[in-house]
Parts: sequence; C-alpha cells; structure tokens
Amino acid sequence: MDLERRIGDLREKGDLREAATCAVEGFGPEVFGFLVTLLRDEHEANDVFSQACEDMWKSIDRFEGRCSMRAWLYMLARHAATRSRRSPHRRPGTHVALSEAHEVAERVRSQTSAHLRTSVKDRFAAIRDSLDEDDRALLVLRLDRRMSWREIAHTFAAEGDSDEALRRLEVRLRKRLQHVKEEIRDRAREAGLLENGE
Repeated sequence: MDLERRIGDLREKGDLREAATCAVEGFGPEVFGFLVTLLRDEHEANDVFSQACEDMWKSIDRFEGRCSMRAWLYMLARHAATRSRRSPHRRPGTHVALSEAHEVAERVRSQTSAHLRTSVKDRFAAIRDSLDEDDRALLVLRLDRRMSWREIAHTFAAEGDSDEALRRLEVRLRKRLQHVKEEIRDRAREAGLLENGE
C-alpha cells in the first residue's frame, strides 16, 4: 500500500500516534538527509530532526491534508531548522523530547547517518555546500527528492498560506532554481569542472 494512503487510513481511524510513527519511519531518512545537507552539521541536524519529529507528534491532529504528509514533514523540518538558526546560543539537547517521538527519530537517524558517512564527496558537492541555505534546500527538494512544485511551495510556505500565495511562491521558486543552476554552472566552469561550452 502507498505510504501516504496508509498514513491517511491511520488518521481516519483516529490512530494519530501510529500515523506519525509511520510518517517519520517512512519519510524520516530522506528528511534527515535533507537536514544534514541543509545545515552542514550532523549534530545540529540531529537536534533539528528531533524537534521536527516532536512538532509532528504534537500537531498531527491539526494536519489538514492540504499537502502530502511528506511535504508537511519537510515543512516542519525546515521551520525547525529556521528556529534553530535564529537561536544560535541554544544549547543542543535543551528541548524535551516526547519519548516515542525520540525513539523513532533515533532509529531513523542511526540508519541514515551510516549512509551519509559513506557518500562520496566531490567538488560539485563543495560548490553546492557553499550556496545559501534556501538554495541548498531548493536543490535537494527538487533535484534529489523530486518533489512537485506544489510540495516544495508548501515546504517553503508559512502554515496556513492561501492557495494563491502558494501559486505565487511556486513561480518564484521555479525562477530561483533556474538562477541557482546557472550559478552552479558558472562556479563549476571557474573551478575547471566544465568546459566553456557546457
């Protein structure tokens, strides 16, 4: 059964705890990988991922289904990352994890971390890492995670944005991705990774 449909069925039955667990276990590894790429610090990504999982457990009863559960978890993760970045003096581990959320998050992190440590780092990754945080997020969501423009708009949007606001955001994000790709191409040429014609 499709993961989104399974989560939806659990929510309809009123089993919100199991729906949240299913969402974190199913989409968590890719969201954690996204946070590692976004934040460029595995320890900070650990804390932010835990916070996003807690946020999901606390608010799943308010999830309206305006986007996929996958996009919603990415949005929660991105919002948690933003909050973390706005509090640079925040000590890691200062939030109190819900025990079940913490257990699932820890399982996902431990499975994902090993995969990330074995990834081959190359010069294109260095160029990508030097980009602005929002630009890195956009690249990961569209190119690596192959999310739809609507899902990406939900990830970047504020909770409760109107459909019209989401449509405008989609247009801006499409233009921004084109600009980011051109910037990467220019930097790759400067680094000698591409020929002038490429």
